Amino acid sequence: MEAAPIIEARNVKKVYRVGSVDIHALRGVDLAISPGEICCIVGRSGSGKSTLLNVLAGLEHVTSGEIAIAGKRLDRMTQGELIVFRQKHVGFVFQSFNLMPYYTALENVAFPLTFKGVPRMKRERAARQTLTELGLETHLKHKPAQLSGGQQQRVGIARALVGNPDIVFADEPTGNLDSATSDEVMKSICAVMRERRKTLVMVTHDRNMASYADRIISLLDGRVVDIKVNDHSRADTDTTEGMHE
Repeated sequence: MEAAPIIEARNVKKVYRVGSVDIHALRGVDLAISPGEICCIVGRSGSGKSTLLNVLAGLEHVTSGEIAIAGKRLDRMTQGELIVFRQKHVGFVFQSFNLMPYYTALENVAFPLTFKGVPRMKRERAARQTLTELGLETHLKHKPAQLSGGQQQRVGIARALVGNPDIVFADEPTGNLDSATSDEVMKSICAVMRERRKTLVMVTHDRNMASYADRIISLLDGRVVDIKVNDHSRADTDTTEGMHE
């Protein structure tokens, strides 16, 4: 029996009011993403891909339509309920890393667990384990300025994963990296997500990075115009190469 989708979007619309003009960012998106799936949203600038990521993650409310994660209706939640829901179920990876410069890699990754009331020793143990999974066991005490761009992004990925979320949302996670480092980062995150059987939803403008996904969802003018299934994603081969810089 096929598992129920972990993410469902039904006729989702998002309209922004700019002065006296309505900007239709999403125009009736229908989408279902399965548990453990690696899914990539692509499209040109202004296509609505980042807006779609934000509403799927509960960072923005939809204008109309339904968003459900694990059967829970995000479009019916208050802002406070959304914050609690994201803390329990969702992790985020950012293009600009967003690491705290005076914290070590270990401290950066452990930090989100403080909001969940996790004791210090348990926080550090979980952070150490996650960083090790991403090939950074020798960089635990390094601060961001002592790390390469690819290493910093892997710290960012570890921070997103440390709370063991059901879903990780990534907005242009390789946008600040060169092509070789981008490949290394994508191999790292896909390997860990598959090992943990977690869902990854990523936005990228780079079709080369999209080739790592199980499915590629193409947006144009706020609508889904194509969904491509990758039978053999690149993440399935040579997943550990490049994890140790």
